[in-house]
Amino acid sequence: MQNQAVNLIKIATFVFAFVLIGCEQDSYKTKAEHINDTGKVRVGTLYGSSTYYLTPDGAAGFEYELARSFADYLDVELEVVPVYDLSDLFPLLDNNKVDFLAAGLTATQTREQKYRFAPAYQDISEKLVFKQGKTRPRDWTDLSGKLVITEQSSHQETLESLALEGFEWQVTKEQDVEELILAVLNEEIDYTIVDSNLLAVNRRIYPELSIGFTVSDDQRISWALAREQDDSLYALLIDFFGSVHASGHFAHLEDKYFGHVRDFDYVDTRVFIKEIAQTLPKYRPWFEQYAEQYQLDWKLLAAQSYQESHWNPRAKSPTGVRGIMMLTLPTAKQMGVKSRLDAEDNIRGGARYLSSLLKRIPARIQEPDRTWFALAAYNQGMGHLEDARRICQSLGGDPDKWHEVKKYLPLLQKKKYYKWTRYGYARGKEAVTYVENIRRYYDSLIWFFGNQNQQ
Repeated sequence: MQNQAVNLIKIATFVFAFVLIGCEQDSYKTKAEHINDTGKVRVGTLYGSSTYYLTPDGAAGFEYELARSFADYLDVELEVVPVYDLSDLFPLLDNNKVDFLAAGLTATQTREQKYRFAPAYQDISEKLVFKQGKTRPRDWTDLSGKLVITEQSSHQETLESLALEGFEWQVTKEQDVEELILAVLNEEIDYTIVDSNLLAVNRRIYPELSIGFTVSDDQRISWALAREQDDSLYALLIDFFGSVHASGHFAHLEDKYFGHVRDFDYVDTRVFIKEIAQTLPKYRPWFEQYAEQYQLDWKLLAAQSYQESHWNPRAKSPTGVRGIMMLTLPTAKQMGVKSRLDAEDNIRGGARYLSSLLKRIPARIQEPDRTWFALAAYNQGMGHLEDARRICQSLGGDPDKWHEVKKYLPLLQKKKYYKWTRYGYARGKEAVTYVENIRRYYDSLIWFFGNQNQQ
């Protein structure tokens, strides 16, 4: 696929040479030729759960992975230029800071007047959402509260084109779509509008986010380009998207990030007690063995494993994390795990990794806080945990106390806070839920087996 892209660059350059007869051909370079000569392609994007974010194992996000595939296709390096605000995104193209934008952008009529869009790779609809338990609005006449959307978004253009009468809505530059979702759930606002693909991601975590009605259908998601004087980059993108669709690579990425829409599963306590009797005995010897080896409480390790996989050694997340302790492939390799599907090997790797995180927690932090911090780092990464602790301290909290820091971890989802952090956006609320669930499971296991670390 790389050779095909290089050949296409040569063909594009050859064709444009004839177009430029009479010009200074030696000084002119097509966009494709410039990318090839510099050895890199530059992409502008937004921080967010479906676009670009940092994990313990590096950058992630649907748009990031797709852009990285394009760079691999061209056999060049990928340079990512992330921004926090939608209003800062398009100026990257205007000022030639990037070659294209990949940020889940809708190709609206207004945008198409100024920018060129690559072939569409997703079709989405816009949904009006509200909090479950409230009265469901089925059309615009049912709205009776506050509707807020992000400024300069495609949602703003949609509402302006509808020219609704008798109903007011607001725009904000201070909150992105995911922050507005949280505002709906926290009952700070009544409604917002969300693209269907992003809604699918968030309903995994927030099942109480409900759909009122469809605002618009058949919106095209595309990468945006500046209106260049040549078509070389556009030609490359046509061939690239044709290739990834034909190979199945695009379908794999789409399934990884959007293909598993389901409600967040709050496990019933009675089910957990049943699993203690029926499933835990099979794995308990390994929890005990490796907890002792890495100076952990086996009941804590078992509780964490239940939160991770429900003690299923073949568990797999949409992002490829696998096994009874749900290890990423890089972490598994780092911990010496040969097979993530081998329950004993996976438990050993998870125990070793948790132990290594505990050793990285500052010595001044006492138990049980240091354990809760280590668990949060297991879930979100040490960098994001440290960002949250710094935010906590800056706002007057105690960064060495879990009950304080857990109030500030969700702020990593708000750009007014994460834009000043080292590691940027993170799903901090997930870390809080993760740790608090483990604490409840741990308490149950202590009740069931006693407080002694039985070996």
